Amino acid sequence: MARFIFITGGVVSSLGKGLMAASLAALLQARGYTVRIRKFDPYLNVDPGTMSPYQHGEVYVTDDGAETDLDLGHYERFTGVASRQSDNVTSGRIYQQIIQRERRGDYLGATVQVIPHVTDALKIFAMNQTDDVDFVLCEIGGTVGDIESLPFIEAIRQLRNDLGRGNSVSIHVTLVPFIAAAGELKTKPTQHSVRELTALGVQPDVLVCRCEQFLPVSDRAKIALFCNVRQEAVIPALDAVSIYNVPLQYHAEGLDDEVLRAFGIEPEGDPELSRWTDIAERLANPEGEVTIGVVGKYVGLPDAYKSLHEALVHGGIANRVKVRVKWLDAEMFEDGRDIAAELEPMDAILVPGGFGERGSEGKIASVRFARERNVPFFGICLGMQMACIEGARNTAGIAAASTTEFGPTPEPVVGLITEWMGAEGLQKRAADGDMGGTMRLGAYDATLAGNSHVAAIYGNAAISERHRHRYEVNVHYRDMLEAGGLRFSGMSPDGTLPEIVERPDHPWFVGVQFHPELKSKPFDPHPLFASFIEAAVKQSRLV
Repeated sequence: MARFIFITGGVVSSLGKGLMAASLAALLQARGYTVRIRKFDPYLNVDPGTMSPYQHGEVYVTDDGAETDLDLGHYERFTGVASRQSDNVTSGRIYQQIIQRERRGDYLGATVQVIPHVTDALKIFAMNQTDDVDFVLCEIGGTVGDIESLPFIEAIRQLRNDLGRGNSVSIHVTLVPFIAAAGELKTKPTQHSVRELTALGVQPDVLVCRCEQFLPVSDRAKIALFCNVRQEAVIPALDAVSIYNVPLQYHAEGLDDEVLRAFGIEPEGDPELSRWTDIAERLANPEGEVTIGVVGKYVGLPDAYKSLHEALVHGGIANRVKVRVKWLDAEMFEDGRDIAAELEPMDAILVPGGFGERGSEGKIASVRFARERNVPFFGICLGMQMACIEGARNTAGIAAASTTEFGPTPEPVVGLITEWMGAEGLQKRAADGDMGGTMRLGAYDATLAGNSHVAAIYGNAAISERHRHRYEVNVHYRDMLEAGGLRFSGMSPDGTLPEIVERPDHPWFVGVQFHPELKSKPFDPHPLFASFIEAAVKQSRLV
């Protein structure tokens, strides 16, 4: 039977519950245990797929096509365990399922209530498909005291009783702020937060205290006394140089030892942390530095491109170089700004995914700059589509080339996909149908041309990558685009959907319809990102 770890947060949001959960899971793995991490989100959206990146950050996509919270990306990057649809649930999805059941008459006339119906659904979600792992970590989004999270906390309270003593542990992540005027740390917010959680019936076993200053033993003792935990179970969590140092820091503070002791398990020996010490050493001692210009639409909020940023860092780890990311708003290249002045200092240029017309001409101009100046270029999802439109306009002689995403066009080089073959067979979507969950989502296979650049990078002619898009490059323009030097080097197995384009006459020019950043990990960098950063290193030495 799996043991459960419930993770809550207090005082303020953005304390790093997701990173803590991912780090603890990595430490448990390093001790030989198997893990799975789940995220409970209290908001009423069914999933984050229709939410603005400015509101929510990136949407993380799993192999089985779930649009999920970005914390699932941390879970995968730190553990290597592929997340599933069953690892993220929202209040919206729970209520949707319950209302559908009520309309069908499944409750046989009973009054449908938060308790037991909503809490039972949450408990079923937590317990589902957990027999094959040693530990299940369940992170509750939001902050204790929020009205939205009350059913989730109640479900935890019930589950802890159902599971029995010794089969569950509660970890509460809280804030110990430093008041500069007083020159001291304040423990009262943590005391109040724990009191709020305890009043809801959940007594934490371990406290993780985020703080900017060293947490003295006296303050740890005070927190332990007022919050009813062992002093050793008050774990300081100071800011780290890199998120990939966090597992090492938590181990040094005894987090994994205390969690195991809370389960009645006496830790034996030291965990195998060589994977993390090697990553930390590579990050601390780079042998060079490159600057990557990311020309995007949501650059005002780095979390909108969280997995992308981390994949670039992973590429740096693979090449032992520090990667500096320069976020460039694509719109600034549409208002007369000198594109050369902005892009010439870059060692490589990346145009990421996105939706909508805003900034598109700036992205196309960036592609042209990279192509003409022989600067390494990487286009992802919409970035690949912009590369195809740029190639159509400037090398294939199709001046009116555009995408139907931006409106009617006589030359639809990119168009809405309404039918494709998925794992369940033929998939169909209507142009005016629902927005949520209607894209080509999840893992799809692709076949690479044997003598292509990307086949050499992957070392394989058959790949599987994760998708999230509604528009596709129009395969009917393939001959014209290839005549202009843009080679279609990756296609869907049936040959109908372009997956990868490249320019053989360019030092490094690749566009992909999928999102390779979603599968990159610090200990297993994605081959495209490792190769892209390698090309940036070569470019930096040419300047």
